[in-house]
Amino acid sequence: MRSVSVAFLTAILVVAYAEPDELPLAEPCDESACKLPNCLCSSQDIPGNLEPRDTPQFVLLTFDDAITDLNTQTYRSLIYRRTNKNQCPIGVTFFMQHEYTDYVMVNELYNQGFEIGLHSISHRTPQDFWRDASYEQLMREIGDQKQQIFAFANVPASTITGVRSPFLQLSGNNNFKMMKSAGITYDLSRPTTRYTDPGMWPYTLDYQSTQDCVIGPCPNASFPGAWVIPMISWTDLSGFPCAMADACFHSPDTEEGWFQFILQNFERHYLGNRAPFGIYIHEAYIRPRPHVQRALTRFFDTINNINDVFMVNAKEVIDWTQNPIPINEYVKKSCRRTVPAACRPVFCPGLFSQDTEKTYYLRVCSRCPRNYPWVNNPLGN
Repeated sequence: MRSVSVAFLTAILVVAYAEPDELPLAEPCDESACKLPNCLCSSQDIPGNLEPRDTPQFVLLTFDDAITDLNTQTYRSLIYRRTNKNQCPIGVTFFMQHEYTDYVMVNELYNQGFEIGLHSISHRTPQDFWRDASYEQLMREIGDQKQQIFAFANVPASTITGVRSPFLQLSGNNNFKMMKSAGITYDLSRPTTRYTDPGMWPYTLDYQSTQDCVIGPCPNASFPGAWVIPMISWTDLSGFPCAMADACFHSPDTEEGWFQFILQNFERHYLGNRAPFGIYIHEAYIRPRPHVQRALTRFFDTINNINDVFMVNAKEVIDWTQNPIPINEYVKKSCRRTVPAACRPVFCPGLFSQDTEKTYYLRVCSRCPRNYPWVNNPLGN
C-alpha cells in the first residue's frame, strides 16, 4: 500500500505547474467587509476587540533548517515534556529544509506534538535566488516539500500548513500564488520593525497590508484567506531591531544577561497588546552556547507557570486569531492531540546527488529512494 501511495505522489509531482492567472491588486482594507474567521485587516488591534487583560499571551518558538539526530538531542532537553500552566503540552513549530534532514527525527518531533512547516528542499544560495524565484520554482522548492515529508517521515500532508522562506526572502506575489496552489495557510517570513510596540497581529491578504516591507519584494495582490504572521522584531542591547533572536548583533554573553534580554522583549508584548511573542532561532546557535540554552530553559520554566501565557505553535496562533476567545474560555479548551504517525526506520547510505555533487546519508520511515531526493525529483526516483 505504501509503494502505491509513493507512486501516486510521483505521478502528481511530475505534472507541469500552470501559473495561476494574474490576480488583482489589493485595495485598502474595508473593515466592514473583512470579517473573521477568514479575513482580518492588518493592524495592532487585538482580534475580537478583547482587552489585553483578557487576551492569551502566545509565545511562538520556532526552529529553522535541517532536522538531524544531533540537533534533536537539544530539542529533547529543551522542549520535550513541557506543559503550559493549563497542563496542555506546549507547541513549537519547525520550519525544515530537506537537505541533511533525518526523516526519522522529523517523525519523532511530529509524534511529540510539534508542528512541521516548510522551509524549502534546497535552501540554496545566494539569497537573490529567492528574491527572483518564479511561481514554478517555488512550487518545486516548497510546494513539492509537503509530499516529500509525507513520503519519508509519514507526517500527514494535511497537517503541514505553514511556510518560512529561506533567509526570510519573499518573492512578492509569487510566494502567495505558490501557497494557494500548495494548500498552505500561513506565511511566517515577514519581519516588522515598525509595528513592535504595540505589535502587529496576524492578518490576511484579502486587502492591502499596512505592514512595513523590510525584506522586499512584498506582495501587493489580493490573496483571500492567506494569513501572514508578522515577525515582530526584538530590540537588542543597543536598541537595534532583529527578527531572529540569533541575529541580534548586540546580545548578552552570560546566562543571566540572556534571561533578562528575553524577558525584556517578552514584556513589551505581555504588558502591551499581547501580540504573539516570537522566539525565532536556529538550534545551531544554541548548541555551542550553553548559557543561551540555560537562559531559554529558565524563561520557559517561568512562562510555563503563568496562568495567561501559552507556548503554542504557529497554526494554533492562526486558529485563535480566527476565533478569538478570552482567557477564561481558552483555558477550558481541550488540549491539542496528535494522531501518532508510524515509522519503521530505514538507513539509506551513500545516496549521490548529481545536482549538488555530494553523497548523502539518509534515514527515512519508508523504503530508500534510488537517488538522493532533490528539486525536480523530490521523491528520489
